[in-house]
Formats: sequence, structure tokens, C-alpha cells
Amino acid sequence: MILRTLPDRFTSRLRSERVAARLGIWLGVSFTVAFATGLFSHFTQHPPAWLLWPSRPVNLYRVTQGLHVVGGIATVPLLLAKLWTVYPKLWQWPPLRSAGHAAERLFVLLLVAGALFQLVTGLMNIAYTYPWPFGFVQAHYWTAYVTYGALVVHVVNEWAKVRRHLWTRVEDPDRRRFLTTVAAAAGLAALVTAGETLTPLERLAVLAPRGPRIGPQGVPVNKTALAAQVTGVIRDPAYRLAVTGAVRAELSLSLADLTRLPQHTVRLPIACVEGWSVECEWTGVRLRDLVRLAGGAPDAVVTVESLERAGSYRVSEVRPPHWNDPLTLLALRINGQVLDADHGYPVRLVAPNRPGVMQTKWIGRVRVA
Repeated sequence: MILRTLPDRFTSRLRSERVAARLGIWLGVSFTVAFATGLFSHFTQHPPAWLLWPSRPVNLYRVTQGLHVVGGIATVPLLLAKLWTVYPKLWQWPPLRSAGHAAERLFVLLLVAGALFQLVTGLMNIAYTYPWPFGFVQAHYWTAYVTYGALVVHVVNEWAKVRRHLWTRVEDPDRRRFLTTVAAAAGLAALVTAGETLTPLERLAVLAPRGPRIGPQGVPVNKTALAAQVTGVIRDPAYRLAVTGAVRAELSLSLADLTRLPQHTVRLPIACVEGWSVECEWTGVRLRDLVRLAGGAPDAVVTVESLERAGSYRVSEVRPPHWNDPLTLLALRINGQVLDADHGYPVRLVAPNRPGVMQTKWIGRVRVA
């Protein structure tokens, strides 16, 4: 009986089919961008064997991942406004009128639950907070398919209403102000976050999880040498970089040997999956020069291995488009300075159009296959 009377309490004039449709359009665009950029990020980090990502343009990952994170944060006020607008429909009675209506409400449930899950866990991920027992990457990836699939079904089901209001103007001034406020909130959320990717806006990035210039040598780090438990081994005078595998001559190079090889300087960004990025000047040995010096084939797959003993990204695969690119370095210096321990001393990988987690630090071995 209480459920029958609840809809009578939702009397705000700001709620209407037209307002809900307008918010739904904005959310549809936002979720589509997030889904597309999220897939790009996932397959860049976990490429199937048949997929060769290009190394150019060098800022492609930086832009797409920045758009993914900043756009996701800007989606929060849109989603909250949409849920507030349609909330009375959750209390319709009877809750299930037919098999078709039950299926419709199931997809709505999947859409709402999935959207909230993606945004909440995504925000906690960029804040480096993981209170759950499951792996974030896989959960975020598979839930994206469920959520976007439910969105497509919902859009198809509601298309007649959406089309009716697609190009029509919201006449009521209070409802227009409501929509303007929601849009302004989304824009403000993006503005105070985008500076972690867009350097000219970095002073406004008050919501960014990482200041783009805060860290050793003016560059942020996610994992320190202490956390990786490599502080001792990286300072060992007996350090050698080994180049092994399908090569004519295996190499064992000291740090002094590496500095005597031809040095090259490039400008490339470090772009993190959490959305922040910063462009730096890197100096070191071209990876392709090292592979060729050892006699590796041009179509070989190169694997770089960190001195770190454990970690999800201690080993990184570098496929031909990247290791053959002259911008890909085994870097020894950053912005003219010897690498700080937290930035990968003595040697780290830097390559164009790759996530920061795959720019392997503290390299001890290059394996050619």
C-alpha cells in the first residue's frame, strides 16, 4: 500500500519526459566515448596476438586515456541528474506488468547498476583505493560490455520518446535552468580535472589524482623503487643489461657501456591509465639500435624485463611497430638529468603511444624472440 502512494510524493516540476530525454542523450554520448576510449586503453595494455598497435601518433594514448578519465568524471553529475529525474518510475505499481515489461526493467537495472559500478570503481581507481576483493581491470572491462549493451537496448526501447524530443526546445524556464546547471556542473568537473592531461590547464586541476609536475625531477610516479623493492639491486656496481634470445650475439652491457653507445634525445609523454600525463625530454639508446647490434630480426618481438621481482607489469612486450620506431629508447636521462631511482634508474623503456605502466622501469634484460 505504501508503494502505491510513493509516486504522489515526487511532484517536482523539473521532472518531465523532455528533460529525461535530453539528459539521456547527453549520457548516451558520454558513455559511448567512455566505452570506445576504454576499449582502446584495454587493448593497448592487453593486445591480442593478431593486433599490432601503431607507434604514431605519439600522443594518441595520452589523448584517449585523458578523455576517458576526464569524461568519466564529467559524467557523474549527468548520471546523478538523470537518476533523480527518472527515480519515480522505479516505484511504479505493479512493478512487473508483463514478460516484456519485466525484461525492460531488467535491462534498466543492469544499466543503472553497471553505470554506478563503473563510475564508482573508476573514481576509486584513479584515487588508488581498492577496498574490494576482485581485480579492478577485468571487472571494469567486462562490466563495460554489460553496461553498454544494456544502454543500447534501452535506447532502442526508448527511441520513440528520444526522437520526439531530440531537436525540441525545453520551454519551461525552470527546467532549462536545471539542464543548464547540470551541464555547467559536468563542464566544471571536466575543467578542474583536464589539467592533468592538458598542460595549459594544469593549475586548475584541483580534482586530479596526480599533479602533472609533482614528483621526483618534476614528474609524478605511481610506483617507487622502494615499493618495487629494487633500491639495492639498481645500485649494484655489477649491474649488467642482458640482451638475449634469437640474436646472433648475446650482449651484457654495463651502465658505462650503455652511455658509450650513440645517445639520442626525444620528447615523449608519460601517460598513465589514471589519466595524468606529462611530456618529458628523454635521452638514451634507441632500442632498435641495441636489437640490431645483437643481430635481432626486424620482425622480432622484444620483451623487456624489470629487475623488480614481482608485479603485474614487470615484463612488457614491445612489438615491431614500437621497437623499430626511432623514438623508442632505453632511457638513461630525463630532462637532462640522470634518472631518479623512482623513474627507473639505471635504465627504463620509453616508447610512443604506450601506457605508462608499459614503460618498464629498472630494466635488467631485453629478450628477443
